[in-house]
Amino acid sequence: MKLEAVPGAPQDGDLEFVLATDKEFEEIVSMSHGIYGGLDYLPSRYHSWIGEKDRMVVLAKKGGNVIALLSMFIVDGGQTALLEGLRVAPWERGRGVAGVLQRFCCQLVKHRYPSVKVMRLTRDDKLTAKELTKYRVIAKQGILLLQFNAPELSSRLSSLPLPPGPSCPPPPILLNPDHVRSVFLERGGILKDLLPNQTVIQDWQPFQALPGNHDLLRRKSLRWMADDLAQPRVATVCTPPFPVPAGPLCFYLNIDVFGSGLRDT
Repeated sequence: MKLEAVPGAPQDGDLEFVLATDKEFEEIVSMSHGIYGGLDYLPSRYHSWIGEKDRMVVLAKKGGNVIALLSMFIVDGGQTALLEGLRVAPWERGRGVAGVLQRFCCQLVKHRYPSVKVMRLTRDDKLTAKELTKYRVIAKQGILLLQFNAPELSSRLSSLPLPPGPSCPPPPILLNPDHVRSVFLERGGILKDLLPNQTVIQDWQPFQALPGNHDLLRRKSLRWMADDLAQPRVATVCTPPFPVPAGPLCFYLNIDVFGSGLRDT
């Protein structure tokens, strides 16, 4: 569906901006070939994204063909827009398409969601000093990428040596929904000191630790764990495995870890 004219949005006579539908899926998969070294999440999430509440997936078309995509997801009780999934077709990169699409989408968000005060995005590249002046950094994460054969994982984990004696850590606790709400998402929750800027960063998405985000996160079927309910030092949030284009039967899952004093453990 072609988008209406948006006040203040950039105009480019060669580009047409439309809301994504199922029929563009194959074009987007083809355009995205090789992104993230075969670990691209978008093919697994595209269909759910285009029907998700408070999310807009915008395509830029040129000559009727899809050349770029960007998603905006409204969170934090309508105060924040997460910009996700940005990609440009290889043959159009370096021509300013990404910037035009981002500016259009930012104006579209302001037009449709006037309550939004903040635009947030996640970058996995090193920003220059000039680029850093455009953003306010809310958190930094280290990334550890592991590849393994699933049938062998259990035996490999069981073979890992554990510290002997009383220093052996207790097993982690799988949190039920009530624990998740009280521990992670209520102000004053016991994990508030573990979260950077009281922000839950889940699979590259930053969410303020607010009760209003509870239902949104619950829809994701996440697994929330902590080492202790009374005085936690570490907590994790894990996505269900999802297929990626790296190869047949290749799946990806993301585990975000929050903690204090992790260097000492």
